[in-house]
Parts: sequence; C-alpha cells; structure tokens
Amino acid sequence: MSDSEHKAEKIMVGDVAVKPDGEKLQKVLARMGYGSRRGLEESISAGDVSVNGKTAKLGDRVVAGDKIKFKGKPVSNDEVIDNRILLYHKPVGEVCSRKDPEGRATVFDGLPRLKTGRWVSVGRLDYNTSGLLLLTTDGGLANALMHPSTRVEREYLCRVMGRVDKPMLDRLKAGVELDDGPARFTDIQEGGGDDDSINQFFYVVLSEGRNREVRRLWESQGATVSRLKRVRYGDVFIPSKLKKGQWMELKQRDADVVYTMANMEPQPVYKPSKKAAEKRERQSRKSGKHVNKR
Repeated sequence: MSDSEHKAEKIMVGDVAVKPDGEKLQKVLARMGYGSRRGLEESISAGDVSVNGKTAKLGDRVVAGDKIKFKGKPVSNDEVIDNRILLYHKPVGEVCSRKDPEGRATVFDGLPRLKTGRWVSVGRLDYNTSGLLLLTTDGGLANALMHPSTRVEREYLCRVMGRVDKPMLDRLKAGVELDDGPARFTDIQEGGGDDDSINQFFYVVLSEGRNREVRRLWESQGATVSRLKRVRYGDVFIPSKLKKGQWMELKQRDADVVYTMANMEPQPVYKPSKKAAEKRERQSRKSGKHVNKR
C-alpha cells in the first residue's frame, strides 16, 4: 500500500470516520484564529464546517491539502503562517470586528497586510474606548490570553464624571453586583484632577474582560466614564511614542513576554530580512495616517 493510500484510510470512532493522522479540526481552526476550541466544536456540531465537500463532524482530523470551509468560506490550511504579534493603539471610533454592518471603521483597516494567515485581536475594546490592543497571527495564543483562567490584568485610565469618595472606591475594590455577576477593580489609583472639577482621573485594574465592565462598575455607583483608555495588558504597556492608529510589531524578546503571560512556551516569531525590516519600520512610522484622514 502506498503512502498516499495509507493517508487516505480512515478508522471508525463510534459512528465517526476520522483520519488516523493529522490534527483535530477544531485545533487547526483555533490556531488560525477562527475562535476558541470550545466555540469551534459548537460550530462543527451546528454544521458550519465542511471538509473536502462533506459536513464535518466532531472527531474529524485534517492534514495539509484538505479543503476546509468555515461558514461557506474557504480556509487555507496548507500554508506556513508567519508567527507575528502587533501592538496597536486603537483610537476612539473603530470597532474590533472584521466587518461592521453599520460600515464603521475597524481596527483591521490600517494593519499591515499578510501573505499568509490573518490578524486575530486579543479581546476587544468598544467603539468609544481607545488604547492598547494586541493582535497576532497565532490563534492559539490569542485564545489562551483571553481565557478566564489566565486572568491577565488589564489597566485603564478613566476620566470619571461625578462625586467620587473613599467609600465608593472601597466598594468598587470589594466588589459589586452587576447584571452578569459580581465584579470589582483589583486596584484603583488616583490619576489627577482639580478638587472643584466634575472630572477626576483614575487608573483602574481588572483581571477579566467582560463587556463594558469598567464603565458598568462606575455606573453602579452613579458615576459616568467620559473617557477610557487601556494603558496596559498584562506585562505589556502602551508606549508613549505610539500615536493613535499606529502599530508596532513585537520582536522576539517582547513576544516571549506575551507567550509567558499566556502560560505558553515561547514560540519563534517572524524575523524579516534586513530589507523587509526596513520596509516594516517605514510602514510602522506611517501607520495611523488613515485616522487623520477621517
């Protein structure tokens, strides 16, 4: 029997025919940034994934060259994807979706184009929030960073409208009940503001990333966040030189820090040639101009 015939063989696991080699389908899709493994298992069960023209089932394995479609769109699984990580300064007025039904700008509009793979955002920042956003071509890394068990700290600078006193801050650190469960800031530090001003600035820290959690925590105390910027994600801080709409690509030393934050073994990242590195630096410096043109 030839190697090709051997690879084409399948074995039965219950009522499911699977290949004896290759990787689990949901693992391949997760690595390519199509979602978490659990979410992709649900997509496979719902019939949203096909392999070689047939609806996929849980337990299917795939090898390079298999024709995968996710929700009707082809997925290239035979390419070698360059491992890359970006730090992006998201401005107010962009969404973190790839496409917006309302036609609003997205964080992907100004990113460098990829020959293989696609950019996956590590979590989201809402439309009216600015600041640090990590993006990577390693979907497994993105999912690990976002998983609740990792508990990566997020730090924000907030401009708060309303009277803020020590008892309120104590309540926010002790924990309050929101509509989706208890929540709290693990740390709050004053960030300045005039005594007679209705606005005060605070640095606040969370160890999870629920939707609009910072704003909802302040709102639970009758205060309103009028400006919100993420300044830190785990051990990664937003550089002061990085202007709104600009991105910078992380080199190996900084990428190692990101993998360590995710409790993963550091992986080698894309190292361009000298000519390509110079081009990348020029692109990085010019990034952000799309924001000024709006």
